[in-house]
Amino acid sequence: MNDGLSVVYFLVQQMWFFSIPLLIVALGGMFSERSGVVNIALEGIMVIGAFCSLLFINRLQDIMSGQVLLLLAVLVAAATGAMFSLLHAYAAINLRSDQTISGTALNMIAPAAAIYVARMIQPNHVQQVVFKNTFRIYSVPVLGDIPILGQLLFQNTYVTTYIGILIFGAAAFVLFRTKFGLRLRACGEHPQAADSVGVNVYRIRYAGVLISGALAGMGGLVFVIPTSTDFNATVSGYGFLAVAVLIFGQWKPARIFLAALFFGLMKTIASAYSGIPLMKDLPIPSDIYKMVPYIATLIILALTSKNSQAPRASGVPYDKGSR
Repeated sequence: MNDGLSVVYFLVQQMWFFSIPLLIVALGGMFSERSGVVNIALEGIMVIGAFCSLLFINRLQDIMSGQVLLLLAVLVAAATGAMFSLLHAYAAINLRSDQTISGTALNMIAPAAAIYVARMIQPNHVQQVVFKNTFRIYSVPVLGDIPILGQLLFQNTYVTTYIGILIFGAAAFVLFRTKFGLRLRACGEHPQAADSVGVNVYRIRYAGVLISGALAGMGGLVFVIPTSTDFNATVSGYGFLAVAVLIFGQWKPARIFLAALFFGLMKTIASAYSGIPLMKDLPIPSDIYKMVPYIATLIILALTSKNSQAPRASGVPYDKGSR
């Protein structure tokens, strides 16, 4: 029984490491698409956010460490993600270019730019950004001692887990309980109607893309920190997986949260199957386990795509003169 509980605790703790970045990035994509701009560039924005924030950690880790450094890095990731997303916003909103092509271009630019800058500024022209992981919280004071719940949520964790949960709550509140959220949804559903009552569609769409960029940049850092101690200009396709979470979650925060947990569990099984006795003993090649999240993505999208209803004006450039 104790062994069974240990496996459950292990799975849940690992699941948070994979679910929280998916949740943050998918919520970012939700804000962009709810405003009417498809943001395929989530992968590239994650790379840029992770690169800049981890480089920040690399340069300051001999001066400071722990949660203060991590929180500052989160701010750096959010700021750089937002700035990088401005390129997509300008192309999609001002130039009214194809949003898929614009996003794809940023996805191609981001890793190349990260590798180039890393080799230019690091000793021996090394492209990996190495950092010390001083951020793990082995047990949250008081809360970590709570039976069962403490081991599930407050042991072997990171402060970024709680930041992700707070972002989820804030996103749900902003989207459905504020004037800005109402205007954002209106611009994604019927921008002409929103414009007719005085809403600046261009400004709202810029805000949506900037929020998307900030959250995606943050998600890049949140993904790398628990899973590695170096960064090599990749987030392992997590930005594209976040798009699948967004679609599966029907562009709604609560459903996105559940979808992120599901895909996080699939990713946990793929990455930590050797820590699960039942799976470890099965005669299944490791490559099969690594395919689990992507197979699950294909199956779920195939089953739910018919019922998916994206915001009506998502991906459609808005021309004020065409009203």
